[in-house]
Amino acid sequence: MKLKSGVLVCAVVALASLCAAGYAGATSPSAEGAEVAFANLSDGDVVQPSFVVRFTVSGMGIAPAGSRIENTGHFHLLIDLPDLPDFSQPLPANEHIRHYGKGQTQAELDLGEGQHTLQLLLADYAHVPHDPPVMSQVITIVVDRDAPPHSDS
Repeated sequence: MKLKSGVLVCAVVALASLCAAGYAGATSPSAEGAEVAFANLSDGDVVQPSFVVRFTVSGMGIAPAGSRIENTGHFHLLIDLPDLPDFSQPLPANEHIRHYGKGQTQAELDLGEGQHTLQLLLADYAHVPHDPPVMSQVITIVVDRDAPPHSDS
């Protein structure tokens, strides 16, 4: 029984490696003129630690991760990202890169007080950014617990 389990584990690892290798350089094209932006935040906004951020896209559609549909993708929010990741690979999920793979167009964020940078990036069914990348400008916000409530519309 242990041998069968070991073989199964090896097979799963091998399949995962082959799938990951298939992503290298296999970027989906973006639609000409496609753009993403923040619907309710602007550079320099001051917000409370917990706030809603809304995402918009034009020129392309939104589809959940895993849905291989031409000219679609899903949002990734880059928060205080020191360096952009390799755009030929699936985006990692970590404290700096948040995935919205169910096709969400908004999120509630809880950030610590102080200055933060935010940027949106659209990625395809496999979490790989399109070519050319569809990404917003970087905006800087300030989180202050004494800030008035931010309009989330």
